[in-house]
Amino acid sequence: MLTHLDPASALAAALLIFCFVMVVLFEATNGFHDAANAVATVIYTKSLSPVQAVLLSGFLNFLGVLLGGIAVAYALVELIPAEVLSPPDGGPAVGMLVALFVAALSWNIGTWWLALPNSSSHCLIGSLIGVAVGNAFARSRSLADGVHWPQLWKVLEALALSPVLGFVLAGVLYFICRRTLHDENLYKPVDDKPPIWWMRGILILTCSGVSFAHGTNDGQKSIGLIMLTIIGLFPATYALNPHAHSLLDQLPAILKHAEPFVINYGDDEKQTAIDAAHSLEQRMGAAAIADPAPPAAAPAEPAAAAPSDSPAAAAPAQTKQQKSNVRDDVYRVISQLKHAEESKSISAPEKKEAQRLSKQLGSYVEYAPLWVRMLSALCLGTGTMIGYKRIVKTLGERLGNVHLTPAQGASAELVSALLIGTAGFTGLPVSTTHIVTSGIGGTMVASGAGLRWSMIRRIVMAWVLTLPVTILIAGGLYYLLASPRF
Repeated sequence: MLTHLDPASALAAALLIFCFVMVVLFEATNGFHDAANAVATVIYTKSLSPVQAVLLSGFLNFLGVLLGGIAVAYALVELIPAEVLSPPDGGPAVGMLVALFVAALSWNIGTWWLALPNSSSHCLIGSLIGVAVGNAFARSRSLADGVHWPQLWKVLEALALSPVLGFVLAGVLYFICRRTLHDENLYKPVDDKPPIWWMRGILILTCSGVSFAHGTNDGQKSIGLIMLTIIGLFPATYALNPHAHSLLDQLPAILKHAEPFVINYGDDEKQTAIDAAHSLEQRMGAAAIADPAPPAAAPAEPAAAAPSDSPAAAAPAQTKQQKSNVRDDVYRVISQLKHAEESKSISAPEKKEAQRLSKQLGSYVEYAPLWVRMLSALCLGTGTMIGYKRIVKTLGERLGNVHLTPAQGASAELVSALLIGTAGFTGLPVSTTHIVTSGIGGTMVASGAGLRWSMIRRIVMAWVLTLPVTILIAGGLYYLLASPRF
């Protein structure tokens, strides 16, 4: 069973290295698709040369990844069942990673080759859902319990609503521009000369805004995947947040306080989570459980050195397997706390407390080193430089019955930057591709030029097919890899 490989085996190491290469390639194809949308208008209107636009976009994507936090990264990770993230024998979740990357990468490359501005976010989310569905079938669980539906609906609602907002708001903004700005050059396709200096400045600023916002949102998605892969490769180094090592002695108290929520509101896996919590409490020592009240704030920064006889002091000496087990057990409890938060019978104060406990536990296992953020940003920029031309041409020439104008580009990009940036800092994964494409479509309609329906049908068909195709590929592949016969 590939999902239960011995983490010390050569096969496990080889497959995890393969997965690491795959996640890097996936983030590069994210650059083909999503980051290319950020530079489409500024290149097509000749406000910047392609090299200038790509370098600017890459730098601001990098800043966005660094400054945008990791809320989106782990919002997607939470779609994966705890038993898939943490196989029962402590082995690396290779089957999950292979299924994810094969499904998402193949669909991303296929749609890019056809010059269709498809969403890398949809590819990834469809693959995550497929893994959850494949796991439910492999474990003979119902889909109601095997898929984290509340978190899934939250993600899908953001994905569905954001392009509608992009279409409407960009169209309204273009209409306002048309009524207030009367320079006709703003409403004509650019030939050889760039637009007037102030409109050129607006286009560069909006390109910068979309690039930064893209980094805060889409860049985080690969961060979550990179972390899953390197934790499998190097659990002794990356399984636990190094900033939380000095506070491990507080972990049993948090688990003790979380246990009633798991018992009262958990799903059919709650007993596994309770056993995991008890195991952690015993390993950390009875002294840490004396006060069952959790600390007031989640651990974030390194604290003073713990006494030499405390569990925290022993953390650096923990074996590879011990650190991996701590992470696995924490994730099982977090998974059940999420079910408690979404229970219809839980009271408002209890829900707030469950959310606080979940956040505290998450701080031990959910983090991203600086080099992971830098790798994500580098892959995005590289992918944009290699593959931007196909998507730029589609957005500039093939969406509407006329070519893109400076006012249309500025309206679509400004709205896109605001929507994507807001979503990135609130932890909601949205699609840069869908928002920018819808925004340009909204300006085409508002201008009276209309849309080129043959291309729109192809794009919509790709959007509609993305989720079911990636669910089927990832789900089928995971089910095969999780099978005892494999």
